[in-house]
Amino acid sequence: MSNVDLLLPLLIATPILAATLPIALGLRFDRTGWPVAGLTTLGLFAGAAVLASEVYAGNEAVTHELGGYPREYGIELVADEFSMLIVLLVTAVATGVLAYTRRGGPRGNTFYTAYLLLVGGLLGISLTGDVFNLFVFLEITSLATYALVASGDGPESAVAALKYLILGTVAASMYLIGVAFVFMATGTLNMVELAEAIPGAEAQTLIHAGFAFMVVGFAVKVAQWPLHTWQPSAYRQAPDGVTPLIAALVSTASAYAFGRLIVTVFEVEYLATMPNAAAVVLMIGCVSVLAGTVLAVIQTEVKRMLAYSSVSQFGLVVAAYGVVIAGNSETAFVGAAIHLVGHGLLKAGLFLGAALVAASYGARTVDEYAGLATERPVIAGSIAVLLFALVGVPPGIGFVSKWYIALGAVESQLWPVAAVIFLSTMLTLAYAARLLEKMYFTPPAAVDRPHAPGAVATDGGDADRDDSAADPDLDGNGTATAADAIRGGETRDPVSTGMVAIVVVAALAAVALGFAGGTLADLLSPFLTEVFN
Repeated sequence: MSNVDLLLPLLIATPILAATLPIALGLRFDRTGWPVAGLTTLGLFAGAAVLASEVYAGNEAVTHELGGYPREYGIELVADEFSMLIVLLVTAVATGVLAYTRRGGPRGNTFYTAYLLLVGGLLGISLTGDVFNLFVFLEITSLATYALVASGDGPESAVAALKYLILGTVAASMYLIGVAFVFMATGTLNMVELAEAIPGAEAQTLIHAGFAFMVVGFAVKVAQWPLHTWQPSAYRQAPDGVTPLIAALVSTASAYAFGRLIVTVFEVEYLATMPNAAAVVLMIGCVSVLAGTVLAVIQTEVKRMLAYSSVSQFGLVVAAYGVVIAGNSETAFVGAAIHLVGHGLLKAGLFLGAALVAASYGARTVDEYAGLATERPVIAGSIAVLLFALVGVPPGIGFVSKWYIALGAVESQLWPVAAVIFLSTMLTLAYAARLLEKMYFTPPAAVDRPHAPGAVATDGGDADRDDSAADPDLDGNGTATAADAIRGGETRDPVSTGMVAIVVVAALAAVALGFAGGTLADLLSPFLTEVFN
């Protein structure tokens, strides 16, 4: 294995250090951020692939003790079969989103500084081996996300970022209080050491209180109802080039961290004996699944609809964790892990698709998507595939993950959870069908154009559009056909081939991973053997 363990600190340190370059180079050169971010994320993806091949081929975790200090009082980084799924997702999505931002924006050097800081924080969450450094990386991720959301055009973005900051700070404080309680009871912060110390700790009340605080903290971070209010505002007000990144990765990394605490730190057997632990986690997840889908159905704006959809989808992951605790279910855990990866991929593709439609079609509401399939068939087809996968139509990745979670609930005789999954699938189909009906079966009639190309700057207030661009012909009432909105009379198509290609790749990957569901389960097998046996 030689020095492959050095990849762990490099994966975290490289984007954080590279984040200084766009600002430093920007003192002399304009718009150096994109090349720096592109080279960095490509290198991170290559490093993640090498590390993943080592982990999955060797069927064992790769660890690195920083400074050579033992894990009992040092800092340990761990790459195992579970964490590498998230590392690969983070690096792949971070690289792919850059295909949109190159033309679609934002383009400022400060944007790419925050972008790389966010990637570094997410990789730290995925690879850290102790609970305090998990808090540190959660905060790095949150601070970068606040800045990215606030970079949107207008005061609404600043308000959304402020709301996110307040709730995020409360969540982080709750988690840190939980860490303090657990540390007081055990005297250690390392995840593996905690797993050994928690069952025999004398102050079990502190352990129980610590877990309760952590659950509340992660309920906010993962946007579980009714603590979800920051998410729709943040997703809607963030620039179109930012939303795909944060929607795909930020809450996904937090949901991963929550699962890591359950299976590695507290362990399933211990939590099964903790009064009401399984019931509380199940209730939070199931209520969020139903509330999120109902709220998504009634939305008229596409980004808000997809944001509420995320509340539901992450509720499904939390409910799966509850099944794991209640029924010691390996099957449900496999479903949760696959759903994390699948949802991250699907939401990256869907929000990128929505960004392309907004840039070229001037559409941000469901009604404004009328006739999209006629004028933009490739984009519409990719969005349709991603929506079917989100619903859970085979062979999409959404079907595989929901199947495993539902099967785990049935095996554990948790019939209400299986019923919730079925009901949420029907509701998901309801809002997906509305969008599909507009794209494919509604003609591009005259529509108001408050969101037409050129109406909103894509650069956080500094639009970079050709001065020669002309508005499409308007009728006497200030309206234009959807086809006019697409063409826009511009000398250059606002959507590049690379922007379209990345959405197509996301759609194809959603189907390919659906066929590879059994392979993903096999890759997790050594981790499951260690956790559940």
